[in-house]
Amino acid sequence: MINRIRDIRKEKGMTLADVAAACAPATTAQTIGRLETGMRNLSLGWMNRIAAALGVDPEMLVRGEDAAPAQIVARLTESGAEALANPRDAILPSDLAGGDALLCLAVDSSAGEYRAGDQLWLRQIAPEDSVQAINRDVLVPRKGGRFAFGRLIDRSGTLVGLLPPGIGQRQIVIDNPPWLAVAHMLVRKL
Repeated sequence: MINRIRDIRKEKGMTLADVAAACAPATTAQTIGRLETGMRNLSLGWMNRIAAALGVDPEMLVRGEDAAPAQIVARLTESGAEALANPRDAILPSDLAGGDALLCLAVDSSAGEYRAGDQLWLRQIAPEDSVQAINRDVLVPRKGGRFAFGRLIDRSGTLVGLLPPGIGQRQIVIDNPPWLAVAHMLVRKL
């Protein structure tokens, strides 16, 4: 089993001291550091304490070595969807867990109805299934490791037409994408 305490802690913007103080009863940052690096065994009791401090289910703290994690693969900026140099693990909301391939788009700057700080969770589908995604927001891979994001407005043969979010955007046409990812859930921090 692989420990995900550090990933979840960093995603939530917490320090070791923050997590230690949020534990009930409180502990030290050094203890949390040892637990997240594997220098100390992560018992069920510690899992429950740390999960409560992080505000996640205890099973989120560990994952099997062969389990493929959901990943943040792109971010939405003022100039459109940009691929991340290194995709990173995303903290999966508990009600999204399942066998489908999930991706996450992190929104860095507001565009259309999306605000900076949002995470958009998407389900990957085959291009031939894209008819069911018409008029839905999708992420589509482009050549050169880039992405396009927008409302799927047209599907003609191997061509896919997207309208990016925001005012005055022009349609993007992609020829023969290997897959599409349809927006499934928006996670917005309060």
